[in-house]
Amino acid sequence: MPQLVTEDLGRLDVLVVGGGIAGTTAALAAAEEGARTAVACAGALFGGSSFFPGTWGLGLVGPGGAGDVDDFVGSILEVGRGVADPALARTLVEGVGPAVERLERRGCRLRAAVNAGEREFIPCFDRKTRSWHGLERDAYRASTGLALEKAGCDVHAGLELMGLQRTGGGWTAFFYDRGRDAFARARAGSVVLATGGFGGLFERTLTMPDVLGTAQAIALEQGASLVNCEFIQIMVGLVSPVEGVVFNEKTFRHSRIEGLGRPELMDMRSEHGPFSASWKDREVDLFVARAGWEGARLRHVLPDQLPEFMRTYAEWLQGAYGVAPDQELRVAHYAHASNGGIRIDEHAAAVGCPGLFACGECAGGMHGADRIGGLASASALVFGQIAGREAAHAQAGLAAGASCAGTGAGTGSVGARVAPVAAPSAAGAVRELRRTMSERCLVERDEAGLSDALRTVERLRAELGNETEPSDDAAAVAATRRAALALLSAEALVRAMLARRESRGAHYRSDFPAEDPSQARPSLVTYEEGRLVAAPLRE
Repeated sequence: MPQLVTEDLGRLDVLVVGGGIAGTTAALAAAEEGARTAVACAGALFGGSSFFPGTWGLGLVGPGGAGDVDDFVGSILEVGRGVADPALARTLVEGVGPAVERLERRGCRLRAAVNAGEREFIPCFDRKTRSWHGLERDAYRASTGLALEKAGCDVHAGLELMGLQRTGGGWTAFFYDRGRDAFARARAGSVVLATGGFGGLFERTLTMPDVLGTAQAIALEQGASLVNCEFIQIMVGLVSPVEGVVFNEKTFRHSRIEGLGRPELMDMRSEHGPFSASWKDREVDLFVARAGWEGARLRHVLPDQLPEFMRTYAEWLQGAYGVAPDQELRVAHYAHASNGGIRIDEHAAAVGCPGLFACGECAGGMHGADRIGGLASASALVFGQIAGREAAHAQAGLAAGASCAGTGAGTGSVGARVAPVAAPSAAGAVRELRRTMSERCLVERDEAGLSDALRTVERLRAELGNETEPSDDAAAVAATRRAALALLSAEALVRAMLARRESRGAHYRSDFPAEDPSQARPSLVTYEEGRLVAAPLRE
């Protein structure tokens, strides 16, 4: 597509794609290693799920001291129900303390818990309180923005990754520049993907619009694999009187859902934000799911004295959205964080794809079927640091004639370049895909619904191909490529959901409602000879 490229960003040591917590952490880490580094992000810098405005801030949890490390790793593996990688879980836990120290040295103010022993400070799915910090977006944005500037990191906002091509000196990345309505190119020794999870593949999602779920498809094209991508956190959120706002799970025990009794289940449901098929309180979520698109009616019945965590949420919700604590709400399910993603090793290198790294929600393996609350931001900080550092080292090795980190060889056989073609139905295909994924692939999944979703993906892909014609319209070319990538990522999710014929953690199959001990292992999706294959990880 040389006729569409109007901008060349030049030669970099490390290119980081994504401007959330994981991406900015990776960029700083690479720059601190002396690498010439740039950040490219589809939206504004400090975007993605990290900066989604539909909640007050981010919890950041870690072990309560050195003596708590082993227990915390054990809890992650227990909550992960056999599909979390023990080595990655340990890397995560051991890295949280240093990550907090780096933030504080940078001048990022963290909120401390006044009443840290309260029940509400036990992280989702965990069994006890840990070290807890509140990571506020404004504080992170201010301190990290200054650090990026001092480190000399270039920032290119509004650049959406369209494809990667392996070159002798590393990678060439192709972007659609939304501001200029043109394509841009960057060359780098190493690339770090930090573009967020799969939320953008769903119509109802608690993510920012720049979380597209397409970079995972690009990684698949280049020989990487996806691990545990059927485990997507599904959250209860408001659909009325405001839409797209996270419902604070800690208030479930002080709430009543119209038509549903079972206060003991509501009390249990307060222990975790995301839906889990592995807990008895899944009946609460099944009731909400069956209320349909308009959602279930809910009211709070609050005590006179609110616990600290609940009071913070209530004050934020009323201040930000004008929703009073006693107001009737309608709630439904939204796609939220991804527990799975690009398979990485302890060096954040994409397994099977030398020179490519991944971190944040874009990567998988450190979490399992369920994820302990507060570990998404922790993972972004820990593996972002590792990815940036190791990408810089890989680039240095490449410059000296050594091979990049990682093992295996990517195929680079599909989508290496963005073809200058367009289909008029591309935007409509993405809209239909997102509605289908929300209807078929959220809480209640079964063979019939997932098979229907797969047929929809295949039909949309065929229609896209039949309509494609040569084009020099950059926006139309980008829309067509975006649709193709979204369909590939969505197919990977659906095939993983079909292959796991049981219910475990965030994955519920109404036709296989029990957990099957023989399936207590990670899943893997690979791209082999032009088709996706989902199977258990055999290692």
